[in-house]
Amino acid sequence: MANGSKKMHLVWITVLFCPAVVLAGNVLVFPVDGSHWVNMNIIVEELHARGHSVSVVRTEDSWYIKESSPFYTAITLKMDGGFDHEFITIFVGRLLEIQRKGRSSWARLELEMEQFKAMSILHKKGAELIEHIFDDKHFMESLRAAQFDLVLTDPVFLTGVMVARHLDLPLVFNVRWTFYGEGHFNIAPSPLSYVPLPGTELSDKMSFQERVLNIFAYCFAQCNVEYFHKPYYDGLMQKYFGQDSFMSLFQRADLWLMRIDFVFEFPRPTMPNVIYMGGFQCKPAKPLPSHLEDFVQSSGEHGVIIMSLGTLISRLPHEISEEIAAAFAKLPQKIIWRHTGKPPVSLGNNTLLVDWMPQNDLLGHAKTKVFVAHGGTNGVQEAIYHGVPILGLPLVFDQHDNLFKIEFRGAGKVLNIFTMNSNSFLEGIEDVIHEPSYRINMQRLSRLHRDLPIKPLDLALFWIEYVIRNKGAAHLRTESYTMPWYSYHSVDVILFLLGIGLIMLLTFVVLVKRLFFCVCGRIKRKRD
Repeated sequence: MANGSKKMHLVWITVLFCPAVVLAGNVLVFPVDGSHWVNMNIIVEELHARGHSVSVVRTEDSWYIKESSPFYTAITLKMDGGFDHEFITIFVGRLLEIQRKGRSSWARLELEMEQFKAMSILHKKGAELIEHIFDDKHFMESLRAAQFDLVLTDPVFLTGVMVARHLDLPLVFNVRWTFYGEGHFNIAPSPLSYVPLPGTELSDKMSFQERVLNIFAYCFAQCNVEYFHKPYYDGLMQKYFGQDSFMSLFQRADLWLMRIDFVFEFPRPTMPNVIYMGGFQCKPAKPLPSHLEDFVQSSGEHGVIIMSLGTLISRLPHEISEEIAAAFAKLPQKIIWRHTGKPPVSLGNNTLLVDWMPQNDLLGHAKTKVFVAHGGTNGVQEAIYHGVPILGLPLVFDQHDNLFKIEFRGAGKVLNIFTMNSNSFLEGIEDVIHEPSYRINMQRLSRLHRDLPIKPLDLALFWIEYVIRNKGAAHLRTESYTMPWYSYHSVDVILFLLGIGLIMLLTFVVLVKRLFFCVCGRIKRKRD
């Protein structure tokens, strides 16, 4: 009996304290190239480590997504996706040219239009890719025969979304942005009175004029999606999905793994199938390579400044690089700068140029004082995780918005890279280094970010495996996408109630009118 009791105790301990058991799943991944793949690859590697089989769909011109990997099986489509190094380099260069004209309203409009035009080209390629996939009967049969458990995709493009719908597979998003814009606007109530549209650089406390701007920006963005994006997919939607709407494809997703953290974002309504995993790529710092460690230690009490402009922009216009290098040369700190191309003439002896840096490990080093960054989501989240204040030099995409939020919380400072000179850049760095409030505020954000019951990556993997175990998560998904717009916004109910109210009002008026004539008639008869 004693042995039997011990065995039962072991069983209960296993049930209560061990993570939920999941059979090895078969996951089909449709990623987006570039920095988005850096995020997706972390999840892919973790899925592989947990025993799942992962297949990654890529095109021949894939930039970051390699054909050979120990973590996944690549499915290479024999066509171009359009999202290659050459396209991105030309596109980003054009955005930088526009911003160098200044920050007038016209320049901002020109910048937005250029981004929509570039996305239009990519969506044209995306539509061609979907048609190529769906028309290849042999390929589609091979996907069905593989018996995938779910599709994991980044919904900036529609390929994975449409394939999941066509194969009737559970769908999980690794998401910040979608075909329509910021992900929350596709799935959760988003009152524009206090939910700022990304890119407006507004907070959740808006004045009347700011709310007008917010609504205008939202309408402008929606019109551009209708004009630049959707037309390429209209025929495909009719051909393959009949009456389904674009929005319904997104809202059918079982799970939204959202790459944000409310330590950083402004509070807003959300939904039960939105799981927040902001900073899931962050981890404790590892020891630096010996040559970097020696360089860092040589900084003494002054410490180190690191600078990186992300995966897309490692080379700035020459004159800007010269201004930055000249400012760095005047500092007592040592500088590690991710830079490619010709070294600036004004480069100081305290500055080390590198093609690549272990950014996470440098941010976690005790001697790192400031992170000079462009404001990409990954870099901002790593800086928050390690509590390093930021001097922001936003360039393109959502970088202005990310750095606005850091500045709003007093955890960094933002400069206009196209109007600054070496003196203003130097003043900005010295302010962030010597004003303690920046580091204090960033370290507070770091404590809040880390104060979680479960690590963001573990949370994301739990919910992916949850979908595998339960063949989806429809019970967490709103069915609002099945409703016509007038039902969703209760227009029909409002009109019905207004109609009843109008009928009651008319009835009351008629009754009063008749009563009035009746009383008047009696008075007249008495007089007569």
